[in-house]
Amino acid sequence: MAPLFILLLLLFGQILLSTAIDTINSTTPLSGTQKIVSAGNKFALGFYSPPQSNATSSSSGNYYIAIWYSNIPIQTTVWTATTDVPVSDPATTSFQIATDGNLVLLDQAKNQQLWSTNVSEASNSNSTMAIIRDTGSLELTDASNSSIVYWRSIDYPTNTWLPGGKLGLNKTTGLSQRLVPWKNNADPSPGLFSLELDPNGTTQYFIQWNESITYWTSGPWNGDIFSLVPEMTDGYNYDFRFINNSTESFFIYSMKDDAVLSRFIMDVNGQIKQLTWVPSSQQWILFWSQPLSQCDVYALCGAYGSCSVNALPFCNCIKGYSQKVQSDWDLQDHSGGCKRNVPLQCQTNSTSGQTKPDKFYTMEGR
Repeated sequence: MAPLFILLLLLFGQILLSTAIDTINSTTPLSGTQKIVSAGNKFALGFYSPPQSNATSSSSGNYYIAIWYSNIPIQTTVWTATTDVPVSDPATTSFQIATDGNLVLLDQAKNQQLWSTNVSEASNSNSTMAIIRDTGSLELTDASNSSIVYWRSIDYPTNTWLPGGKLGLNKTTGLSQRLVPWKNNADPSPGLFSLELDPNGTTQYFIQWNESITYWTSGPWNGDIFSLVPEMTDGYNYDFRFINNSTESFFIYSMKDDAVLSRFIMDVNGQIKQLTWVPSSQQWILFWSQPLSQCDVYALCGAYGSCSVNALPFCNCIKGYSQKVQSDWDLQDHSGGCKRNVPLQCQTNSTSGQTKPDKFYTMEGR
C-alpha cells in the first residue's frame, strides 16, 4: 500500500503543478514571486523588474505589476499597471481584491493604495474576481458569472497593442486609448512619444512628440487599409475593423492565424513597430515600422544631438558636445540631449587673452 500511496501523491503533485491558477479573488491575493497564468499558458501576471541595462539581465530593483508572454523564453511584457509607481519590495506589496470589489495594488508596510481599477460597478470583495485571459487581458469580472466584465486591462494599453484590444477614443469619458512608450528600456514610466486616433474625429492615427508635434500619420481609413500604409494590401497577417458609434470610435484587430504571436508596440525611439515571434530563431522579428527612417522621429536625439541612419547608434552628439546623461543614452533614452564640453567665452566672464574665441564648426551632410 505504501508504494501505491506515494505514487498517488506524486501524481496529485504533478496535477497541481500542471494546473495554472489564473484567478485572483478575495482569498487569494498575489505578492512576492507569486503569479497567475492564463488557462492556455499564453500569458502570466506578476511582479516584474526590468533589467538594469541593455548589457545585463540583473534587476533594476524596481518592481511593477505586469503581464508578459508565458510560453516564450524571452520575457516580454505587454502591459504594466503602475508605470510611474515602482514597488521596491514585492514581498510587502499585495495585488488583491479590495473591500469595495476593485482590484488594487496595496503597499502593506505603509497601508497605502498604489493603484486601483476604480470601477463603480463593483460592490464588495466577494462580488468580483480577476482573471488573466489567453488574450493577454486581465479582467475584473463578476465572481458568480465571469462573462460579466467590469474592467479589462487590454482596454487601457500602455506601450503594447494586442489583438482584441481597442485603440481609439471613448466619446463619453473622453478617454484616449493610446500607446505610450517606456521612458527607456529599464523604466516603464511614460516617454515623450504617443500613438493615438485623431481626437478631431478623422479615422487616422497620429504619432506625436510631447502631445504637441505630429511627425507621422497613417492617413485615413478607407474601409480596407490606411491610405499611407500600402503594406497592408498584400499578404497582410491582420484583420482590422473600425467601430464608430455614439459612445466610442476605435480600431480593433485580430490575427488571420491565431497560432502566430504578434504585437504592435510604441518603441522608446519613437517608432510604431509590428513584431512577430519566430519559433525557429526564438526571437522577435521586426515586420513593419513607421516612420520608416529612424531619423524622421521628431527630436529623437535631443538638444545638440545628431541623427544618422548610416550609423549605429543612430544618435550622437555634434562636435564639441557630449551626452548629457550617459546612463540614459545607454538605455536608448536620448531626450536629455547633449551638453557643451567647453563653456562659451561669453559664459566664462574671462578677460584672459589666452581664451580661444567662440566659433562655428562646419557640419557637412546634415
